[in-house]
Amino acid sequence: MQRVTTLEKIYQYLLISLAFLLPLTVFGGNLIIVIIVMIWAFSGGYKSKIEKILSSKLLLASIVFFIIHLIGLFWTEDMQWGLHIVKKMWYFLLLLPILWTIVNSQYIKYYLSAFLLAISFTELCSYLVWFEIIEPFKNATVENPTPFMSHISYNPILAFSIYLVAHELIHTKKFSKLKYIMYSFFVITMTFNMFITGGRAGQIMFFVMISILIFQYFQNQKLKAFLIMLVLVPSIFFIAYQASNLFNERVDAAIQNILTYDQDKNTSVGERLTFAINSWEIIKQNLFIGVGTGDFPLQYRKVNQINSAELLTTTNPHNMYTLVTVQLGIFGLLSMLSIFYMQIKLSFQNNNKFFRDVGITLPLLYLVIMWSDSYLLGHYTTLLFIFFSSFLYKNFEEN
Repeated sequence: MQRVTTLEKIYQYLLISLAFLLPLTVFGGNLIIVIIVMIWAFSGGYKSKIEKILSSKLLLASIVFFIIHLIGLFWTEDMQWGLHIVKKMWYFLLLLPILWTIVNSQYIKYYLSAFLLAISFTELCSYLVWFEIIEPFKNATVENPTPFMSHISYNPILAFSIYLVAHELIHTKKFSKLKYIMYSFFVITMTFNMFITGGRAGQIMFFVMISILIFQYFQNQKLKAFLIMLVLVPSIFFIAYQASNLFNERVDAAIQNILTYDQDKNTSVGERLTFAINSWEIIKQNLFIGVGTGDFPLQYRKVNQINSAELLTTTNPHNMYTLVTVQLGIFGLLSMLSIFYMQIKLSFQNNNKFFRDVGITLPLLYLVIMWSDSYLLGHYTTLLFIFFSSFLYKNFEEN
């Protein structure tokens, strides 16, 4: 009994450490993951572990999604790239099921506190760079202060963090005055930080998140929620557009990229549109099973040479739906979407408001941002998705 208790404590300390390191360092997060996997693999109790995994439809959907990537290797020409993609997808086969079996409801508040503490630290560093109090380091510049990761990952993670703090702020009834002031302060500062950094997908995610939060708060007053959303979201957008030069420039650039696409395709938005158009040519010819797990770069290069030879080729269409459909066809796409379906379904079945609201919001936000990039391939955003999925959708009645 003492061994089980000690092992449980070790797991929880490791999970809290993982939550803290998640938005700060790839190496640190991976180190904790390796330790967790090694302990889990050699700690016995395999029958109980397997039974827990097989009893979850969400985990089965996740494992099937990975297995389809393995099956897709059978008709891929570029095995090396295929194995590279499979390696990036291992979280869905192994990490999510392992975390699922060791998370504990009594420690979730510590997971969340550790994660938000790390986000607060990244926000502080971002401001210190932006105000030129410290020299830019790692990924940060004064113009785009995202030190620990690129803005592509930072802004979506920041948007989700704002949601967590804002949800706690508006739904917790017994708040001390000091705690209320502190949470309000962080919502405001994180929101401002959202618009002095350059991640447009995360900024779109922010506005979607605000809309979801409004509807969740006024869940029995849909018309009122809709009217508030119509006023609040454009107001925040207008203020951010006027106050932030970077946000202003990024919005103007995106609009200009779209309007001048026919004349200049070699822009950030123009490239994404071209990726989508060329990828659709591949999908039409390989609709059901795709071209294989590793053949997106090869097949895209062929189509690009015909349709848009003046543009550089790519290994990633910057759209998760497109990437999966090209590689694995409709069956692969449906497999991926089944994960999000199970998350939303399980959330609606949960009577706990926090788990229900956050459990619905997480997949909805990813379903939005995956139109602009392959967010289930990147380290930070994939780990965030997997880590929160490991406890948001688990039935903790046994605890």
